[in-house]
Parts: sequence; C-alpha cells; structure tokens
Amino acid sequence: MTTTYTAQSTTQSTTQRLILITGVSSGFGRALAQAALAAGHRVVGTVRNDAARRDFEQLGAGATARILDVTDFAAIGPVVAGIEADIGPIDVLVNNAGYGHEGILEESPLDEMRRQFDVNVFGAVALMKAVLPSMRMRRRGRILNITSMGGHITMPGIAYYCGSKFALEGISAALDQEVRPLGIAVTAVAPGSFRTDWAGRSMRRSPRAIADYDALFEPVRQARIEKSGKQLGDPAKAAQAMLKLIEADDPPAHLLLGSDALRLVRGRLAAFSTQLEKWEALTLSTDG
Repeated sequence: MTTTYTAQSTTQSTTQRLILITGVSSGFGRALAQAALAAGHRVVGTVRNDAARRDFEQLGAGATARILDVTDFAAIGPVVAGIEADIGPIDVLVNNAGYGHEGILEESPLDEMRRQFDVNVFGAVALMKAVLPSMRMRRRGRILNITSMGGHITMPGIAYYCGSKFALEGISAALDQEVRPLGIAVTAVAPGSFRTDWAGRSMRRSPRAIADYDALFEPVRQARIEKSGKQLGDPAKAAQAMLKLIEADDPPAHLLLGSDALRLVRGRLAAFSTQLEKWEALTLSTDG
C-alpha cells in the first residue's frame, strides 16, 4: 500500500531539530523549509542577499536566514560556527543549493564546469566538513545531499551537471560508510523531474556553435524548455518525503524521488547488467 504525504500536514515531530538548508529562496529548499517549520522544527536557511533574508524570515519565528555563497569556501566555517553559537547545534544539514548547466561538452567552456562543481560539489563538501565535528562529538546527526536522477543516469547536453551529481552521489555514499558507525547518517536524495526552476531561470546554458550536434541536441533542449513548470513531481510532496527521511530510524544511503527517476534508474541498471554479462569474458581475462 502506498502512503501519500501531503504538504498541508502540520503534525508536530516528536523531536524538534535544528535544520540547516542551503538555498531556501525557491524550489526544494523553500518547500522543505516550509514543511519543516510546519512540523515544529527550527530552520536556518542560506540566502544570497538581504532581501532574500528578510523574505525567508517572514515564514515565522523558527525561520532564521544567513547570507552565504556556497562557493565562498572560507566563509562556510565561520557561518556554521556562528549558527551553533547563536542558535544551537545543527541536527540536520541539507545540501540543497545547486543549479543545472546545459550544453554540449565540446561547446561548453571549462570555466562552466569549474563553476558547476564549485556549487554542486565543493560547496556541499565544505558544508559537510563544517558540521561534522559537532555531529561527531554528539554522536548524532543527519546529512541530506540533494543530488539528481542525473547522478545515476546520463543524458546528452548535461554532461557537467551529471558529472557533478555522480560525484556527489559517490562522496555521499563513502561518507555514510565513514560516519554511520558514529551515529551520523548521510543520504543522497535523487529527485527526478519536479516543478522547480531547475530548467528555467536557474539553468545556465552554453551557446550553440557546432552544427554536427543539432539533430541530437536541439529537440532535447526544446523539450526541456517546454516541459519546465509542467513536470510530474510536486516539490511540496518531495519535502514531506524528506521529512520522513529525516525522522527515519535507519535512513537509506540513497533515495530516489519520483516515478520517472525510479523508471529511468531501473532501466539504466538493467542495461548495465546486460552489458556486464555481454563483456564478462573480457572482464575476467585480466586476472593473473
């Protein structure tokens, strides 16, 4: 039987937590912050400017904002230390801040890849490193890294994005093995297509230049633009799922969100299994 979690749920959690969420101005970050506040948690959200800070703090007494650019790695430690000194120990970190880059790899400058990884990977890792000492000392904590089904499957035209999400999936899994014995659980949460601004205002697109890729990529780009805002996934329902994850006794190291993510990842795993079998003899031929 499938249980449906609604965004309107206001059931108070048995344990109030202090949750740090990066990127709370819109999308998953905003939806999760609202759901967490409704459930009785306190939320510190990171924003990019004073206007966004004032807007977020209007959500209620439990909402506090801190201005932080996650690529300003030197600022992350002091911001986390300030939160713990002024508000309290961080129980849950949600690395949500991120964006998508779209572009054929050959056409996309390396600087775009560096920025993609700075935001989606290095910023997330810097935040994990900043919260871990306190969590480790207290022998409890939760880290949710918002990855993507693009961290399990690939599509033409988002190589830099998929690369960043594959990286964060791997880092999350390895870190979970390191810290779960210390009472800290790390989950990589991989959403499918949701009604966020990922494919709209937030998307960075490299200019097209090479006609050889037109037939492959232009239909993909056009379809992505046309579907933006009409995706199947509901961010409010994703937020409720993440709250259930935070409250779970034994959370998984990986969680997919959305029927499209489940279908596509299952298909990729089946294709990979078929490929393993096809090339098994060559694989085994290298043993001494």
